[in-house]
Amino acid sequence: MRKFTISFIILALTMFIAFEIYRHSDKVVLKVINPNVLQIDLNNNKTIDDGETICAANLETFTSNLLISQETLAKKYNLSIKDAISLGFMTDNYAETLMENQKVHLKFTGRITPECRYADIYINTDNYSEKMYKNGYGIYNGKISNAFNKNLERARKLRLVILNHRSNKYHKLDCKYGLIAHDTVVVYANELPKNAAACKFCHISKTMKSKRFPNSAKTSTIIPAPAQISNGNMKFLLTDFTTKLKPDRNCTSEVCQTILNEINRSKSTIDMAIYGFEKVQPLEEAIKEAVKRGVKIRLVYDDTTKGTSYYPDTPNIKAISMAHNSDKSSAASEINYIMHNKFLVIDNKTVITGSMNYSPTGLSGFNANNLIVINSKDIAKLYTEEFEQMLNGKFHTAKARSALPRSFLIETSKVSVYFSPQDRVITNYIIPLVNSAKKYIYIPAFLITHEGLSKALINAKSRGIDVKLILDATNISSYRSASKYLRMANVPVKVENYAGKMHSKSIIIDDKYIITGSMNFSNSGEKKNDENVLIIEDTRLAIFYRNFFNYLWKKIPDKYLKQNVRAESWNSIGSCSDGIDNNFDGNIDSADAGCYPIKQ
Repeated sequence: MRKFTISFIILALTMFIAFEIYRHSDKVVLKVINPNVLQIDLNNNKTIDDGETICAANLETFTSNLLISQETLAKKYNLSIKDAISLGFMTDNYAETLMENQKVHLKFTGRITPECRYADIYINTDNYSEKMYKNGYGIYNGKISNAFNKNLERARKLRLVILNHRSNKYHKLDCKYGLIAHDTVVVYANELPKNAAACKFCHISKTMKSKRFPNSAKTSTIIPAPAQISNGNMKFLLTDFTTKLKPDRNCTSEVCQTILNEINRSKSTIDMAIYGFEKVQPLEEAIKEAVKRGVKIRLVYDDTTKGTSYYPDTPNIKAISMAHNSDKSSAASEINYIMHNKFLVIDNKTVITGSMNYSPTGLSGFNANNLIVINSKDIAKLYTEEFEQMLNGKFHTAKARSALPRSFLIETSKVSVYFSPQDRVITNYIIPLVNSAKKYIYIPAFLITHEGLSKALINAKSRGIDVKLILDATNISSYRSASKYLRMANVPVKVENYAGKMHSKSIIIDDKYIITGSMNFSNSGEKKNDENVLIIEDTRLAIFYRNFFNYLWKKIPDKYLKQNVRAESWNSIGSCSDGIDNNFDGNIDSADAGCYPIKQ
């Protein structure tokens, strides 16, 4: 009996150890590039690294990724290109829903190509390739299931088109011009922008000028919303990153022209508190011309990122400044804190602030940002006091909280001004507004990681408030991101799918409040970095921003309420041809794994 007991204990212990080894061998799928190719976190560091691109063994699938030719596989199974793309559209959605953020176990086959390693991928005990086959979305070892033909019939009933975001034209799925175009995406016909034009080669005939795609359930209502508004002494501008798919340095955008005009009108002083500067020639020349006519430039900038400014042309502005300083002199314990402001004070009476960095991606309108121009000596005085603290070497936690008034009446708007870290803006001001919301809370933001704010949003949703967020794709899979917990609490969170960043840091509440500025909704934004935040109470401005938010919400497909988007990939529109390292992995456009076709 004793021997039996010892043997049982040893067996149980062995099984437990084996189970733990198996459990800890589970890896998380970070991104589905296409149904055949997944990026899996092999080293458990929650980021995509070299060697973590895995191809599913013995699996063939169709995809709506137009970078990957469907012709050979379609011919093999006697399908048209239209059938292949339609079925691929369904397959993409199924694979992304099934696999993203899923824990999987891998059994490598030993086959390795320059693009990926091949493995049998298991979800619990289910083989992924077999699961795709059984559900009619994959071809496994050259075989198709009965469900495959059923899915094909469903796919043929979908009203899908190819939308070229650069030309704003739409094509039939088998149109050669649509298949070779850049910056394209396959969308439902009823999701077409209202001003999209039909390709004249595949949609327009001699007897019919154009063929639209009516939908019995609804028609497209994606009409561009106004992007700027003014109440006289305050101007509010937004940038539409869904229409600007490549940055430039021309300064032709409305936001850049607005800043340019204010600099050209300057008479005595320009105080610049900016994260850094990257050359946009017309703007730099305007600053130099201002110096020539006697305007005094003073500059405060961030200098803690690897001992230098994040943006390479900051020294150009330093060279023409009569005084400048950076947060490099901050305490050693604050070396990772940043001077993250983006404000100008001109002639002690005009403040330009918002979320936009002074770089080509910001100034061209490539990123989604807001810019606010306020004519107020009182507000300018408050910003100047903050600026001079930093100019004199007091950054981050060394700054003193201002004793000046914080709230001002600008025409019909009540404007309150706060600074990080001394004002603890999220805890003291933003969360109370979220807690008092009666109708809705809409948030277009780069990220949200602040635990207290996330809990307040979940509580607001639970008491019936309409809560919606649009977040940038770059940080959505970070372990710090609150998006997963918000979604688990049934808070709708959409991930943007455009090349530019959702760089706004804004909250719109109840057609009454706009909260915006340079501060990300994070612990660092509130307690560490140098930031400025405006809380604007104005019904007209809030409705304006709410309409713009809803316009963006409609343009982003509903599937991204559940699925995430790799910031540089074929389904992030424009990101594979914009010349930008969108996900900061060191690879640009076709060099990035998300942009080049990987075939089995």
